[in-house]
Amino acid sequence: MLVFHISYISPDVSPHPLNLTTALPQTPSLSLVKFEDCQHSKAVGFESSDPNFSVRPDGSVYAEVVSFKFLGVHITDKLNWSTHTDSVVKKAQQVIKFPRKHQKSSSANGLRRQKRDWVIPPINVPENSRGPFPQMLVRIRSDQDLEKGIRYSITGAGADQPPIDVYNIDPVHGKMFVTRPLDREERASYHLRAHAVDMNGNKVESPIDLYIYVIDMNDNRPEFQNQVYNGSVAEGSKPGTLVMQVTANDSDDDTTANGMVRYRILSQTPHMPIPNMFTINSETGDIFTMAAGLDREKVSQYIIIVQATDMEGNLNFGLSNTATALISVTDINDNPPELTARTFSGEVPENSVNVVVANLTVIDRDQPHSPNWAAQYRIASGDPQGHFLIRTNPVNNDGMVTVVKPVDYEQNRAFMLTVIVSNKAPLASGIQSSLQSSAGVTISVQDVNESPVFPTNPKSIRFEEGVPAGTTLTVFAAQDPDLFIQQTVRYSKLSDPANWLRINRTNGQITTMAVLDRESMYVRNNIYEATFLAADNGSPPASGTGTLQIHLIDVNDNAPVMMPKEAQLCERANPRSKVNITASDADADPHVGPFVFELPSYPPSIRRNWTISRISGDYAQLRLRIPYLDAEVYDVPIIVSDSGNPPLSNRSIIKVKVCPCDDNGDCTTTGAVAAAGLGTGAIIAILICIIILLILVLVFVMWMKRREKERQAKPLLIDPEDDVRDNILKYDEEGGGEEDQDYDLSQLQQPESVEHIISKPVGVRRVDERPIIAESQYPVRPSLPHPGDIGDFINDGLRAADNDPTAPPYDSLLVFDYEGSGSTAGSVSSLNSSSSGDQDYDYLNDWGPRFKKLADLYGGGEDD
Repeated sequence: MLVFHISYISPDVSPHPLNLTTALPQTPSLSLVKFEDCQHSKAVGFESSDPNFSVRPDGSVYAEVVSFKFLGVHITDKLNWSTHTDSVVKKAQQVIKFPRKHQKSSSANGLRRQKRDWVIPPINVPENSRGPFPQMLVRIRSDQDLEKGIRYSITGAGADQPPIDVYNIDPVHGKMFVTRPLDREERASYHLRAHAVDMNGNKVESPIDLYIYVIDMNDNRPEFQNQVYNGSVAEGSKPGTLVMQVTANDSDDDTTANGMVRYRILSQTPHMPIPNMFTINSETGDIFTMAAGLDREKVSQYIIIVQATDMEGNLNFGLSNTATALISVTDINDNPPELTARTFSGEVPENSVNVVVANLTVIDRDQPHSPNWAAQYRIASGDPQGHFLIRTNPVNNDGMVTVVKPVDYEQNRAFMLTVIVSNKAPLASGIQSSLQSSAGVTISVQDVNESPVFPTNPKSIRFEEGVPAGTTLTVFAAQDPDLFIQQTVRYSKLSDPANWLRINRTNGQITTMAVLDRESMYVRNNIYEATFLAADNGSPPASGTGTLQIHLIDVNDNAPVMMPKEAQLCERANPRSKVNITASDADADPHVGPFVFELPSYPPSIRRNWTISRISGDYAQLRLRIPYLDAEVYDVPIIVSDSGNPPLSNRSIIKVKVCPCDDNGDCTTTGAVAAAGLGTGAIIAILICIIILLILVLVFVMWMKRREKERQAKPLLIDPEDDVRDNILKYDEEGGGEEDQDYDLSQLQQPESVEHIISKPVGVRRVDERPIIAESQYPVRPSLPHPGDIGDFINDGLRAADNDPTAPPYDSLLVFDYEGSGSTAGSVSSLNSSSSGDQDYDYLNDWGPRFKKLADLYGGGEDD
């Protein structure tokens, strides 16, 4: 439908819009509608959509009753084909005049009435027009253009405001043009103002408002919000159940057919159970179930292709688009679990716990790992004592029959269980439970060699302590649970901390090996525990342990011991001079206190000097009987007796230090020393010893300092004044220790030539170099020296070597800084042995045991 805006110009009045009721001349031709198609066909008919107007075959439009603003004209192709291409519709040029203000005089007071302004009808422009551009829309004209020169202009969005230059106007003739194609989706309307001024720029007319509306064309396809929609519906749903909604939007005007979208389902995959399981609301896009029969176990998902078409779903003229709807069929518990067999079997060793003894397999066609699929098992009968429990395997839904309470072969050789299986979730309404949801389970018990069992464990017996060795205490025998197997049980001792007991290997009789003592460190809370082992001869052998608890009854076998062992008193008797004494007893009540304290009658001085008074059942006080007692340490014997039956006594000694006291009753320092048994002479002797010891320490320190000075002054490691016969020389040390720390490593180098030795400065020489100057002559040992001259000879030689300034200490006994052939030092000793003639060494036998080995080697002793 093409809508044209027609304005009628009366020949004698100013222009009026057609929406005003205005009298027109009889059937004037309002406009001329021309249409040419692409084929230049002349067989075109015109039809008016309003009965108040008529269109003649030549395109002339006539008004029957002039009272309307718009006129719709239908263009019908008499050749029976429709054109949807860009048609060129030549509208009658509209002339919009600025409204003239008529002023008329009033009859009474001369007042003038101003005529109402003309309301300009809106201008409609179709979008996406193909031109040519610029395309004229209307002409704006002022009635004063005949009298003076008028200039026209337009302002507003689309003219001088963004978007700029969409519309322009001929300033002289007032023709307004559109310069390019319009897009309604970008901007649907424009509001401009038309102005008329004279050549000097003075306003001639008041501005008029121009409203331009962009007419929508179907140039946008419907667009789905998502290309893939996900929905779900429960299996077994009734027809008419809402599944999901799809939505498509069209950018065209939704008040016209261009933007009115309609939906339909193109295809359904799979076609089970029927091809049309779903339907869609064409206006809202809601998808519903159309038929019953949704079964997840057969079809778990449907793929629906949905089409959205504008033009109210007209497939011939509308634009379309498609989307995919994935409908998942959700599971309900419509399949009860079914056991795969009517009977199952298993076996379990007796006394086993937490062992799977049978496996029950089940089938459930519902969604795996869901509550509708997960099975739970229960034992309906056959296990009244609760020996078994069925756990569900979460992976494969099997039932694992597990023994949770030990079974005894001697009591039950087999179990017949009735098992029922069900789902965690209840069955859906109307679904009946399967007959295969229950089964029988047979479990056989296997006999194994069981350990011997002590009937009473631990076993407790009571005996008085002091039971002699060899006493029979009890028979601690075990029983073999294997009633159907003849086996022998043997006993042995497993734990006996004090080694007091012995058990008979065959019958379990327990006897003592030593005296039982309640006061032993191995007894806790009067109970002595021992553990025994009972083992059978089965295959494999089995053993069990039993604990024997011996409750030892106390007897009065321990005498009391007095406390304390030492005390001190003032030498003069006074009320504060006393000693509190008590006693301890290893026995238990009633063989302990109250204790009896008394002084012995012998020697008589005890009761003459001392007295004991009782304070309580466990305490007494020791005092002086006489007014004064010399300061000294006294051994006071006291007899202590317990309350046992019969009572036991003990004679204990307490060391009492009697000393002078001060005013507070405390022993003075001098008195404490005197009381310890030291007289004045002893004290003086101790002081003298201390002084002598200090003097000796002082002398030793001075002597050590003197030796240190001598060692620093001498290069030799051995004091020449020491007697070498009385020294033990050690050679297992490396280095010279404290006496040989400052050394020059260059002294250890081998000289290269004799000239080097000669040119060496005096006083700088290696200790292994032999002096090239004339050597000092040392005393020559006689051929037969007297034994007493050997020591003098050695001392003389050492003294001469020390006093020789030219001789380095290469002759020292501890020089080892160079070894090997070619040493310039020559012999390490200047004491050359005489090799002339035979020498008698028998005199070495007279030198004592120190030279016995030397005498045996050279003197021709017993070894010869």
